[in-house]
Amino acid sequence: MKEMEVLPIDDQTTDPFGKASACVLIPTYNNATTLGRVINDVAKYTRRILVVNDGSTDDTPSVLQQFPFITLVNLPQNQGKGMALRTGFQHAVSLGYQYVISIDSDGQHFAADLQQFLEKLATQPNSIIVGARNMDQASVPGGSSFGNRFSNFWFKVETGIRLPDTQSGYRVYPVAALDGTRWVTRRFEFEIEVLVRAAWKGIPVVPVPVKVYYAPAGERVSHFRPFKDFARISVLNTVLVLLRFLYIIPRNFIRDLFSKEKRRSFINDHLLNPAESDLRKAASIAFGVFMGIVPLWGFQLVIAIFLSIWMRLNKALVIIAANISIPPMIPFIIYGSYKMGAMWMGNRAMDLVFSKQISLQDIKANLEQYIYGSITLSVIAALAAGAGSYLLMKIFRRKTTAAA
Repeated sequence: MKEMEVLPIDDQTTDPFGKASACVLIPTYNNATTLGRVINDVAKYTRRILVVNDGSTDDTPSVLQQFPFITLVNLPQNQGKGMALRTGFQHAVSLGYQYVISIDSDGQHFAADLQQFLEKLATQPNSIIVGARNMDQASVPGGSSFGNRFSNFWFKVETGIRLPDTQSGYRVYPVAALDGTRWVTRRFEFEIEVLVRAAWKGIPVVPVPVKVYYAPAGERVSHFRPFKDFARISVLNTVLVLLRFLYIIPRNFIRDLFSKEKRRSFINDHLLNPAESDLRKAASIAFGVFMGIVPLWGFQLVIAIFLSIWMRLNKALVIIAANISIPPMIPFIIYGSYKMGAMWMGNRAMDLVFSKQISLQDIKANLEQYIYGSITLSVIAALAAGAGSYLLMKIFRRKTTAAA
């Protein structure tokens, strides 16, 4: 429930936040000892302050009464930081804001860095801007440093984006662009979900350096539950990784193929990329063919994409080549696999008549022969595809050079 109103959003003469259509969002839960100082510091730069009191049971209400200029939203009971942020997003949009700058209420962030965010926002509009802390300083708890590296690694896997500090709560959110998104998480893991899903929507996620203060261990108040919250974050990361490889990457690949402009860019950047060696392209094609035939039913493409990223191959060529196992080719692959497998089976080899009726039942009849044969066929086909494509690229390159 809204209790107090901020300055009019069209008042741009005295407050640069009005010009940016931004307010400062402070989610808080039982941080009464630091909350007042945080609000005072932020008020030196703007009074467009939105506080979401997430069911605090300490002296937070009396602290908030000292600041009649804030916009206050009270949640009747604690629902988690993610829910407090989501509530703040909705309320900011209802007030007409396009952006919020979230800052934690525990005092670790410096309000002076708000100017950094506004300057970055002027050059990177419609982006999520994450305040990158210096995690190497002596005052940073060891658990926070490890957790940050852990989170950064999985964010890179989930989005392909390298970000120095994925756990910082000091951020700019383009709430107008995010409005309407149906979020899943409610607690600390929301700060990961929002970054990953925004990146999947094409919203840039960029860092800006900020200062950080960690109070001594005896004074530090943290509501992060090491076991429960880490487990929730781990489950979320598992789901996001699977979604990226099973849905997001194939979806983006298909979208690029059907967009004329992106298709041209895709061909130039990936298939005809002059900066990439012919050997790497040929290796990518060979690996894709191998993964398309090897008997990892239902998981070929997912594993192929994951390994192509790890081996730094051309993902587009790997995906295209892996589609050698499209339905019209399946009878040929099964028949070839059985013929190859017969070499390993000796007297136990099974005869298979090639026809359009070749099916999974034929595979089940002698699974061992099929597995041996499909692995053999995948290796031979991969070597042939790699060598053939490498030779063709060399010939094409020579002709292009001669014509020039």
